[in-house]
Amino acid sequence: MKLAGKVALVTGGARRLGKAAALRLAAEGVNIALHYHHSRAAAEATAAVIRDLGVEARLISGDLAQVSEVERLVDEAAAAWGRLDILINSAAVFFETPLNSLQEAQWNRLIDTNLKGPFFCARRAGTIMRQQESGVIVNFTDTGIYIGWEGYAPYLISKAGVEQMTYLLAKELAPQVRVNAIAPGPLLLPDDHTPEEAAFFAQATLLGRLGSREALAEAVLYLVQADYVTGVILPVDGGQRWK
Repeated sequence: MKLAGKVALVTGGARRLGKAAALRLAAEGVNIALHYHHSRAAAEATAAVIRDLGVEARLISGDLAQVSEVERLVDEAAAAWGRLDILINSAAVFFETPLNSLQEAQWNRLIDTNLKGPFFCARRAGTIMRQQESGVIVNFTDTGIYIGWEGYAPYLISKAGVEQMTYLLAKELAPQVRVNAIAPGPLLLPDDHTPEEAAFFAQATLLGRLGSREALAEAVLYLVQADYVTGVILPVDGGQRWK
């Protein structure tokens, strides 16, 4: 795919891995529809950087747990430029949910935001892409689904669902739309992690080090451009799943 002038919708694009993906695509000449929920200030700052790269950026807010909002934000992104070429499904929530104290509201928030939202976002985007006879979707799952972490069951269930969603949508939307996913490992740790915790996660990989947002961004760019690759989960985890 020649990227200059294309249009991408990046969910959760204001911060962290979504931001890395948005900036990498913008550097290739892609116009960015930047979705955010609560992070308005961060979204505006990221949009400013995108515009400095010489492409257009449009901010679109929406709650991914609400299907009507998901469909609206996809339609708004497509209407802004008259097309939609790329969907990066990166938005997610992550928090601990010990099994014995898990609340229904916590389950719903994790499943709705991390699985239901991306599914309906991909469905809507896929419909538009099939009508224009081309498009690519990149979902974000998590290498933790291959490991299993105690205390994070709903989160990992939601991300395992994204993996299966990727396989199924690759079949449903073929041949016009390619659908793949990335399973990130320890790339960007939460801000409250200590140096000792960072060292622990680094040693939990085969490469013995933490990854970077650039590693994630390059993986996104590869899947966007790899025109004979679909239905693939690409781990970007330094071999964490094998340690």
